[in-house]
Amino acid sequence: MELIADMHTHTIASGHAYSTVNELADAAASIGLKAIALTDHGPALPGGPHLYHFGAMRFIPRELFGVRIFLGVEANILDIDGSIDLTDRYQERLDFVMAGLHEGCGFDNQGIERNSEAVINAMANPRIKAISHPGNPVFPLDYETVVKASLETGTALEINNSSLGISREGSRPNCEKLAALIARYGSPLVIGSDAHIAQGVGVFDDALALLAKTGINESQVVNSSMARLLAYLELDA
Repeated sequence: MELIADMHTHTIASGHAYSTVNELADAAASIGLKAIALTDHGPALPGGPHLYHFGAMRFIPRELFGVRIFLGVEANILDIDGSIDLTDRYQERLDFVMAGLHEGCGFDNQGIERNSEAVINAMANPRIKAISHPGNPVFPLDYETVVKASLETGTALEINNSSLGISREGSRPNCEKLAALIARYGSPLVIGSDAHIAQGVGVFDDALALLAKTGINESQVVNSSMARLLAYLELDA
């Protein structure tokens, strides 16, 4: 399976990442990617960018080094209602809103049932297109219920390559369970590197191996073709 875009990357604006927009785009071009999403953390994460960062993204060229740039965010789910740390006004300006549960952002682990409720309520927001690293063991979920909600709402669940390696220790068994359920129900998914430095852009090896193992269909993977990705994001070519 070929992936044409990395939909989870962080710049120095995230406060704990180490490359610029230009460096990420140049790295993507060097390995033949057609697009990247800039998904710096939302402002609730300690050290994250100010809200104004997401308004000012309009200054970023929509193509760099031949790579299409999607303006995005990895927003933080703040409460049981699935609210996130970006107002509607700012969400509407972005191409790609991804949301996830992170420690220190107002909603720490509240147990499987409430964690799942928060995520499912976030998925009810039509501007939220994906849920980031749902296999994180710090926030256990009712994976079958969440996958069914993903199918119902059309919200992609992320298979996060970093979760299978250097980040969020203990994620792999959960990611394997999620991938099997995604394959069974036919729900959408997105693959991201979660790169925090340019050298990590487009590193999908572990995620692709997991997809092959579980038999996920290429048509479920929203960033496996530009046409599929644009349709999923509701954007013009």
